Amino acid sequence: MTTRRVAYAGVGLGVLGAWLTLPPVALRTPAAAIALGVLAVAAGIWAWSRAERRPGAAAIAAGLLGIALGLGATRSSTSHLDAVVVWGALGAATLRYATPLVYAAIGGLYCERAGVVNVALEGMLLSGAFFGIWVAVWAHSWAGNSAWLVGLAGAALAGAAFAAVHAVWAIQFKVDQIISGTAINFLALGITGYLYQDHFGANGTPGNVDQYGIPDIHLHFLNGIPFVGAVFGSLNLMIWLSFALLLGTWVIVFRTPFGLHLRAVGEHPRAADTVGIPVYRTRYIAVIGSGAIAALGGAYLSIGFVHTFAENMTSGRGFIGLAALIFGKWRPFPTFAATLLFGFSSALADNLQTYGSQWGTLFEALPYALTLAAVVGVVGRSIAPAASGRPYAAE
Repeated sequence: MTTRRVAYAGVGLGVLGAWLTLPPVALRTPAAAIALGVLAVAAGIWAWSRAERRPGAAAIAAGLLGIALGLGATRSSTSHLDAVVVWGALGAATLRYATPLVYAAIGGLYCERAGVVNVALEGMLLSGAFFGIWVAVWAHSWAGNSAWLVGLAGAALAGAAFAAVHAVWAIQFKVDQIISGTAINFLALGITGYLYQDHFGANGTPGNVDQYGIPDIHLHFLNGIPFVGAVFGSLNLMIWLSFALLLGTWVIVFRTPFGLHLRAVGEHPRAADTVGIPVYRTRYIAVIGSGAIAALGGAYLSIGFVHTFAENMTSGRGFIGLAALIFGKWRPFPTFAATLLFGFSSALADNLQTYGSQWGTLFEALPYALTLAAVVGVVGRSIAPAASGRPYAAE
């Protein structure tokens, strides 16, 4: 085995040690977790000493976490463990929490692959959440239970409008893209907050939104399959569409002429312009499209998940989606894996309320800690498209 594979084996040993103390195995002694954790740490130290620093550090961390989780699980009561670690329920909740992050991150992928930094994903997500439910409530009187379709269209248009403002500032006027994106976030927060108070007032959104919200897809034939039925048997339509979005994005970005133009514009716009690729048009399409896609994630939050709206209800999910994009190194499927990591931490935080609210609150902060880790490059070096954040001036 190569040194890197030894380190990866160490990561696996650390994970295995923790898993053995959790349901359904639920060993009541920490001996196996400690032994496997020590082996994982030893593999990590061995890899670190042979210049494989990052895999070695991952193996050391996995070993220590495996020991800590094993000790904690064996000291916990069986009833608490069974209440917290329900793998099917955790899997379904992970997908629900990850879905808005997927839409935000994939929207950001198009934008940043074209060379425009988009920290405005938070504002676009928030605009989609508000305008999605606002339009759906308005359309319910004449569209009935199909009002969610009109709400999705309204959310996408709102996100595209905010993204168009960002595009004009960043592409046409060549404003600093970080400043422009931050301004869009504050603009979305102010507009949605004002319109929410003006339209819904102290009463808040109607209580019957769930009747005409985005429907769930029930696959009853999966119910008899352990774990799979619990996770995929009853998911919201937007979750299934997020899977299609991932596959479609991979095809568009890496298997079509438009995707080639998109990546060329993000890597070397001058060379792309020289061979006849319209740099400005490609970037406008990418930025405006990113806003529409991200806003759909916000609409899922308000009319597909919680069936209500509250001011600033996205709570930084746009920034977490951007961090997932950095985790995934601007590629669709690794980005999706990162959103699942963030989603799992949120799902676990809900279940940990069994041990007390302080544990749930602690794990609710985990996505933001992982965001910091992504930004500073702890999880590995992520190289953005070469022209990302650089305005282009045609000659």
